Amino acid sequence: MTKDKHSYSSAKTLFRLLSFTKGCRGRFVLTFLFAVLAVVLQLAVPILVGDAIDCMIGPGEVDVQRVLQYVIWLIPVVAGGAFFQYMMSLCANSLTYNTVRSLREHAFARLSRMPLSYIDSKPHGDLIARVASDIEVIADGMLQGMTQLFSGIVTVLTTIIFMFMLNWVVALVVVVLTPLSLFVAAFIARGSHKYFTAQAARRGELSGYCEESLGGMNEIRAFSHEEDAQTKFCEINSRLYTCGLKAQIYSALVNPVTRFLNYLVYAAVGLSGGLIAVLMPSLGAVGGAAMTAGKLSTFLMYSNQYTKPFNEITGVLSEMQNAMAAARRVFDMTDNPIESDDSALPVLNNVSGKVDIDDVSFSYSPERPLITSFDLHVTPGKRIAIVGPTGCGKTTFINLLMRFYDVNGGSISVDDRDIRGVTRHSLRAGYGMILQDTWLFSGTIRENIAYGKKDATDEEIINAAKLASCHTFIMQFKDGYDTVIDEDSLSQGQRQLLCIARVMLTRPPMLILDEATSSIDTRTEMKIQKAFAYMMQGRTSFIVAHRLSTIRNADLILVMKDGNIIEQGTHTALLEQRGFYSELYNSQFADEK
Repeated sequence: MTKDKHSYSSAKTLFRLLSFTKGCRGRFVLTFLFAVLAVVLQLAVPILVGDAIDCMIGPGEVDVQRVLQYVIWLIPVVAGGAFFQYMMSLCANSLTYNTVRSLREHAFARLSRMPLSYIDSKPHGDLIARVASDIEVIADGMLQGMTQLFSGIVTVLTTIIFMFMLNWVVALVVVVLTPLSLFVAAFIARGSHKYFTAQAARRGELSGYCEESLGGMNEIRAFSHEEDAQTKFCEINSRLYTCGLKAQIYSALVNPVTRFLNYLVYAAVGLSGGLIAVLMPSLGAVGGAAMTAGKLSTFLMYSNQYTKPFNEITGVLSEMQNAMAAARRVFDMTDNPIESDDSALPVLNNVSGKVDIDDVSFSYSPERPLITSFDLHVTPGKRIAIVGPTGCGKTTFINLLMRFYDVNGGSISVDDRDIRGVTRHSLRAGYGMILQDTWLFSGTIRENIAYGKKDATDEEIINAAKLASCHTFIMQFKDGYDTVIDEDSLSQGQRQLLCIARVMLTRPPMLILDEATSSIDTRTEMKIQKAFAYMMQGRTSFIVAHRLSTIRNADLILVMKDGNIIEQGTHTALLEQRGFYSELYNSQFADEK
């Protein structure tokens, strides 16, 4: 796994998460308001109970009427507290999921604008995990944390005020012992933090490996590597188990330790209040009102309510730590540079198809040069075929034409305009690209063909499908062009035909065909070649081909090796040179024979 270069403290991460609550400030205020109302009503319950106890002094000294009065008052107070607690949870949920929705949209928007160099350097499963599962972890942590944070802070502050109003001496005992609980929780939280960070990283690694394995399951089974794949999965899963277990064990210590300290606070309140009320009657009014049995019971209930938020917050501490670790992974991804905003640049319009490549050099890494001193000048309407051994730079050349990558040196121009001086959208709109690796999305066949031209008419879609020789098999489906397809609905050849129909519909001024018929049978390929010949009329076309028999009619064939053009010319001229191209062609012809 590639290490992320950014590092964030928990405070900075939380601050960044809260920045996504813009537009939800009303819910923020309502959550706090409902928390205050709920807590105030909950704190009124111990007062009513304590006053009711004081109405029962001893045998024959029970004021039944007042006791019933307090019981009747308890009903609306308890109901009101429950109602406002529910409203607080409702607002907190809405605030959390709106925040997470904004974060997920931001993450996907950033990811879709990142250079392909970043996308290609990361396991796709890991990127998926950051946008999907990591943000879901943030939602779970925020949901619990937000609710406990609001109610907890309000409960602690309000309870302290109420206790000091009753008896400041006993209240002081509670306040003095409180830091013990906070200190222990903070100490354990710091220890669990590193394990939750490691857990998030291992979770992303596991997602990446699963995505990679599922994508290559045919190859894994073909080479009988099921056991090896399982072994590697178990190895990654074991590391995830180890750091996850340590994180949970560490964080699980918080709650019992904190509860033990809270019980000490409860005992201290009972002891100090009892001493004042019973053993030292002359000091009964010390620190406030006289300490009666009812007041002592009120204080004990307040002690429970005061310590309860610490128990709850420490109980969800593991979720919050997990959420912070997941948030750091998301921000590590979103903070990577995106493609520069080029909306202010001129738009490339009315493209004739003239392409000039002047002294271009490019490498994916500085220590391994790939393309050096590349020169090519293409006049409009020409068909340029690019051939060569694997790894010679053919696909890289296509990526440079589309400006998926920027050249390290030299320049590429279209219609005498440097492609770095026009918008990427207008440049890419000038090309129709058909790749060896097909891409279709879950939707109808009609939507997939019309992907590049959303306002296309049914007649245009059908004509493009007929040109691509896929109309016949489309009509074999019950719903025809309205058939919903997914990854397993079509064969590889059928998928490729739909991709060809998609480009034929847009009829761009320039074409890029990168092994476009590699998954199509010979008979269908003959039909497609005729369709390509029709589509390429008057259009500048770049054809990356493995089967050299398909490029005999190209106007110019570029033979690449180690990132350089070593030969160029027509098919006949290159055969007469008896050079590298001739060797490739003859060897392929021999293989076919």
